[in-house]
Amino acid sequence: MEFGDSISPEINAKVRGMYVAIMQSKIPGVIAVTPTYRSLTVEYSPSTIRYAKMIETLKALESRIGQMDLPAPNLMIVPTVYGGEEYGPDMKTVMDKNGLTQDEVISLHAGVNYLIYMLGFTPGFGYLGGMDAKLETPRLTTPRVKITAGSVGIAGRQTGIYSIDSPGGWQLIGRTPIKIYDPYREKPILHKAGDYMRFEAIDQTEFDRIAAAVANGTYEYRYASLKGGN
Repeated sequence: MEFGDSISPEINAKVRGMYVAIMQSKIPGVIAVTPTYRSLTVEYSPSTIRYAKMIETLKALESRIGQMDLPAPNLMIVPTVYGGEEYGPDMKTVMDKNGLTQDEVISLHAGVNYLIYMLGFTPGFGYLGGMDAKLETPRLTTPRVKITAGSVGIAGRQTGIYSIDSPGGWQLIGRTPIKIYDPYREKPILHKAGDYMRFEAIDQTEFDRIAAAVANGTYEYRYASLKGGN
């Protein structure tokens, strides 16, 4: 199902609304529903529900999206250490490209409610929209072979958090001690498309404290409900 040809909160809101509608309806035969920036993939079993009936059902749901009482999205707070060769080796690149100081980069990046447009690339990796245009920085010319999980990066007008150790080409400006994805946790991914994230600048002492709490399972992930969607 396609809802537009651009990346925008309005189009993504339709995607989210349809996703919630399908999940709540529990249509027989639906196997999986995958939201993206501006479309929705519905995987289903044709032996349970025929194509024509599926289209009819989806169109009926779509016509009622505007009347649905959708749950308010959650806001996850992401504590982050910014800068430094270990955590933010590309901070200077972002500063030089945009004519900013490190404090200005941190101020512009933290404290913003970023919409999670979609999850992809690796488990739990959220493509976040809403970053200030003053921070726009192109990807690395040559991607790194390995980036540590929790690294916070910028690519063009997007920002995001590497959920696992993996290759990547985003400009790294910081790192969070929390686990965006943990396969051993009861709920491996704590966020979903349509939710929001907000970065919060912390120092090394707080980073170490949170990292220790995450490691021993005592850290309480911080959330807030967003009424009105932003």
